[in-house]
Amino acid sequence: MSKQAQAWASEFGIEYTNRNPMTMEDMDALYVRLYGVSRTEINNEFISGLHRNCKVLEVGSNVGIQLSLLQRMGFTNLYGIDVSSYAIELSKNKTKDISIIQGNVLDIPFKDRYFDLVFTSGLLIHINPNDLRVALAEIYRCSNCYIWGAEYFAEEYTQINYRGNDDLLWKANFPKIFCKQFKDLKVVKSKIYKYLSDDNRDTFYLLEKQ
Repeated sequence: MSKQAQAWASEFGIEYTNRNPMTMEDMDALYVRLYGVSRTEINNEFISGLHRNCKVLEVGSNVGIQLSLLQRMGFTNLYGIDVSSYAIELSKNKTKDISIIQGNVLDIPFKDRYFDLVFTSGLLIHINPNDLRVALAEIYRCSNCYIWGAEYFAEEYTQINYRGNDDLLWKANFPKIFCKQFKDLKVVKSKIYKYLSDDNRDTFYLLEKQ
């Protein structure tokens, strides 16, 4: 695993899991505090038109709360991977009928085009820029149609100190990077959400293979 993946699989990752939302209600409340809109509302805005039986993978699913929100929307074919064995163990009590296994975005353990939709929420920001092309290629490889993301936004790659570490967090224009690497990707929808408390921004995007 990369240095970053090793951090998330360690005690550092356990602490991250323990301080983040553990229920769907907590997740929606966090988004309302951040942007004034819930994650459920954002999900409906971006993927409400997708067939509820489409096969969905979240890369970096942690305990499965984002997947549970999709399940509540009616999606039935849900999978997740995460590097943290601790998060995966917790997910067994947090989710039902969602398959979450150990896996790494640099080597996703599924065959080509296995999923209709592959998505991340705050995962690409933790990938070393030197590894990003591989990470995006793996997400692209496993998707038959759609790539969906929610990540910190900056026009240019920007390194951010994260809890005393200079090599664990970057923000960038990830949909632009995706489309530059893969010319057949089309932006279906992209939206910037500004934080209510400061000038930080996050990007949400839905890309489609042509």
